Amino acid sequence: MSDQQQLMKRRVAAAALEFLEDGMILGVGTGSTVNALLDQLGPWVGRVRGAVSSSEGSSIRLRSLGIPVLDLNDVEELGLYIDGADESNARLQLIKGGGAALTREKIVAAAARTFVCIADETKLVGTLGRFPLPVEVIPMARALVARQLAGLGGRPVHRAGVVTDNGNHILDVHGLAIEDPLSLESAINQIAGVVTVGLFARRPADVLLLGTADGVRRITA
Repeated sequence: MSDQQQLMKRRVAAAALEFLEDGMILGVGTGSTVNALLDQLGPWVGRVRGAVSSSEGSSIRLRSLGIPVLDLNDVEELGLYIDGADESNARLQLIKGGGAALTREKIVAAAARTFVCIADETKLVGTLGRFPLPVEVIPMARALVARQLAGLGGRPVHRAGVVTDNGNHILDVHGLAIEDPLSLESAINQIAGVVTVGLFARRPADVLLLGTADGVRRITA
């Protein structure tokens, strides 16, 4: 990662923290841009009540900062969720799951009052699908699901050697041009053996913060 990319990640992470308020419970996602957020979260220790994390890796980092990691089942309201994305369109519908945490990310996003997505400007695209679409699947159903995904026009590839925090496998679907993310999200989620698909169309981001060479660009739904 270049120094310029690192600077953009730090800037966009700092902009996301402007949405955080004293006493909130914060939802935290996964990935390199989220790591830039965690690097700047130290001053919030003692000011937030705790955090809900979408991955074991982020949970470890939160605990190392002294921020309590809470079970979502014990949280009545999640005020803010901050996470990255692999792609976003202008409607803030996302592809996520490059870090294999898509199921937990989707759950935390659904629970949050406000979802702020942080990314660099290259992640904003006209049509989703250039980034291979991750699908989390039950291991015994991997081949079955792959055939169904091929029938939808994609080329599924098993992400070899990767097991999710839930004990499942990932299929990355190449070759899609996703013109109707809502319909495709529903169709894939109906395939037996699919845990979830990394399309965040029914629950898109509320705010997209893009790191650019000139600063942070803000897009709202």
